[in-house]
Amino acid sequence: MFRNLRRYLLAGLILWVPLLVTFFIVRTLIRLVDRTLVLLPPPWRPDELIGFHVPGLGLLLAVLILFVSGLFAANIVGRRLVEAGDRLLARIPLVRSIYSAAKQVVETLFSDKSTSFKQVMLVEYPRKGIWSLCFQTAEQVDEVQALTSRDVVCVFVPTAPNPTSGYIVFAAREDVIPLSMSVDDGLKVIFSIGVVVPRWTSPDEARASLAPPPGPA
Repeated sequence: MFRNLRRYLLAGLILWVPLLVTFFIVRTLIRLVDRTLVLLPPPWRPDELIGFHVPGLGLLLAVLILFVSGLFAANIVGRRLVEAGDRLLARIPLVRSIYSAAKQVVETLFSDKSTSFKQVMLVEYPRKGIWSLCFQTAEQVDEVQALTSRDVVCVFVPTAPNPTSGYIVFAAREDVIPLSMSVDDGLKVIFSIGVVVPRWTSPDEARASLAPPPGPA
């Protein structure tokens, strides 16, 4: 009886815990994005117009703002105004460092040719014999390569379960091992502190699955 009770309780936890975690994360994100509604004049806010709050309208407003601003920045006049704004911000001592760094990060991450955070790797860190999951962030590290006389890659070793913090490691290319898992699967490993590990299909298994079935003898 106690074994069945434990099994049913575990089945209930497996059912409800992912649903509740997803619900609270999505609700938090929607509430955060809904704060963009304060950009509208009070008489134009949906809460004032319809008399009650509709969750998610802030997301629609944020998408609309991104689309309109992107449309503006893509034309000739918009590009010139953006460049003028960049030059203006570059003259402000503290602001220029933060703005230029943030802009470089965004341009690198969203560039089609960028290799940042598109490859999951293993690196021996914090010492030899201990392997840590990492994400490749850069290949062009000329000064480090010149000073070390090694072919070096820059990788980010995240902490679990919060991947927004971690360590930057410059490792020799022969000291890192590229993995076949996707970035999404790598993040799942970090978020779950190693509980969720994607199943690996070896090359032999992949070839066997693609091979035609043997014919009748």
